[in-house]
Amino acid sequence: MAEDGREAVTETPIADYALLSDCHSASLLSREGSIDWLCLPRFDSPSVFGRLLDEAAGHWSITASDAIETSRRYVDRTMVLERSIRTETGLATITEAMALALDESDHDLGRGAPGVLLRQVRCDEGEVAFEMEFAPRPEYGLIYPLLAPVPGGVAGHGGAQQFVLSTSFEIQIERAVARLRFSLSADESAGFALHHGPSWEDVPPVWSQADITDRLKGTVQAWQAWSSAHQRYDGPWSDLVYHSGRVLQALMYQPTGAIVAAPTTSLPEDVGGERNWDYRYAWVRDASFTLDALWVAACPDESSKFFSWMAGAVASQIDFGADLQIMFGIGGEHDLSERVLPHLSGWRGSRPVRTGNGAWSQRQLDVYGELLGAAERLKDQLGDLPGDTERFLVQVADAAASRWGEQDQGIWEVRGEPRDFVYSKLMCWVALDRAISLAPALGAGDRVEDWTATREEIRRAILEKGWSEEVEAFTQSFDSQELDASNLMIPIVGFLPPDDPRVLSTIEATERDLTDERGLVFRYKAEDGLTGSEGTFLLCTFWLAQAQAMAGRVEDARATFERSIAFANDVGLLAEEVDEATGELLGNFPQAFSHIGLVNAAWAIAEAERRGER
Repeated sequence: MAEDGREAVTETPIADYALLSDCHSASLLSREGSIDWLCLPRFDSPSVFGRLLDEAAGHWSITASDAIETSRRYVDRTMVLERSIRTETGLATITEAMALALDESDHDLGRGAPGVLLRQVRCDEGEVAFEMEFAPRPEYGLIYPLLAPVPGGVAGHGGAQQFVLSTSFEIQIERAVARLRFSLSADESAGFALHHGPSWEDVPPVWSQADITDRLKGTVQAWQAWSSAHQRYDGPWSDLVYHSGRVLQALMYQPTGAIVAAPTTSLPEDVGGERNWDYRYAWVRDASFTLDALWVAACPDESSKFFSWMAGAVASQIDFGADLQIMFGIGGEHDLSERVLPHLSGWRGSRPVRTGNGAWSQRQLDVYGELLGAAERLKDQLGDLPGDTERFLVQVADAAASRWGEQDQGIWEVRGEPRDFVYSKLMCWVALDRAISLAPALGAGDRVEDWTATREEIRRAILEKGWSEEVEAFTQSFDSQELDASNLMIPIVGFLPPDDPRVLSTIEATERDLTDERGLVFRYKAEDGLTGSEGTFLLCTFWLAQAQAMAGRVEDARATFERSIAFANDVGLLAEEVDEATGELLGNFPQAFSHIGLVNAAWAIAEAERRGER
């Protein structure tokens, strides 16, 4: 809510934002040059800049006066952003990043990140005038901090945090806003660095201009060293695949290996509707899919950290008869209870704005399969697992074996009555299939006979109750007639051959009944217990491309893939959904699921083309 009591609704399109990350937290930077989202010190911390969700919730903008042309790109093989701005009088470049350590390891990106946001302005030609506005609003805009000049910058404190903005300029301060107008001539530059820390500790340090320059160079070098050490994909759309691999790495919380589904909360699936969720947590499903995709895009040598973290986070949960929780805080927290922030108006008035996520307590049986599927795919990277991690993975398989026949909320987290979702049964089949493969490494040879018998029982149930002769497709739940795009995973996970007539028919039914005029795929059209609608789902569209490629329909797969990547913004980022009416990106951003889908579909098409050549 603005100070004058008026609604403070942000209108900036989701596609206008770029991502900066230090593998601890992330910020979103608009095309116009405003940091409109930053949570410190973690992805899931309260925001310091929250204009993404309310104009009055804080921002930090650096803009060129009278800009006539702006372009932007990520520096080669990095998540460091460069914006090129032309005005009537000159040309300037602004380089922006969340700082990494100067001695960053190739295999533990983000380990020494200092938690500092860097911005450096350079005039390349002529003379360019700039305006800066620094308006931190901690705790999702609730706090107006006290700002005061200090040698080398501005300091501020409010609530539990304090800040120092390093700059060589003298800044004006008025009503919790610091403002600056400055001009640079050719070859001149000016750097800014935002530090933060707990309010009860010493004031964070001021950085010199040389410090800022050195740390920006070091951050570029760290990302490039990581990319050189990890990225080996050889196939079509390699630039997009590599970039998606870096985006997925940017969503990983380095201290634990947890992976957030997206760095934002409450960006809506339906403008003005209630489908606004907090995605800043580690879903077992999304994280497992991310590791699976990184096998293609970035060789995840640190994947053992994730599985060890999972084993620790779950601890004795399965031992005591509880389901495997579907999601956790990035530090391993279990209670993610949902609450509403009523003082925020939401992106384009989409209320409520939520923190936490009520789905944490849902039952979703598919997570067993996704977790074991990733473990089996990454077994060469995992090496010798600690005993507690081995035991945990065996428990996951046993839980899938004992609970597969029960009902749940399914992959899409419907908020209605539990059902026998086909996808959930399918992933329990995957859990046992992959556990059988992993059994020697897990010291579980004595479990193989039982796991094999249960796997075949699940298979029979899916084929008998999940297939509908009436709609000629696998359906959303047992004995239903509703389609669900998640059934495109049936050939992808190897449950049936991709050329099986039932698979081909399910692909055709999806194309016929679950796609919009653009050829993008809806998750489903069945009732889900929520009001309103949603856009087409980019992950599901990539699944369609992957299934088409595996079925030998390579040209169709390429066309579906190209339709999907057309919705990436100018710096290659994808949201969760696309508005059917307008083609605008919707949902939390950038969305790990969408980049996962891109990586896997590109790889499937590459493999299909290689098979065709042979």
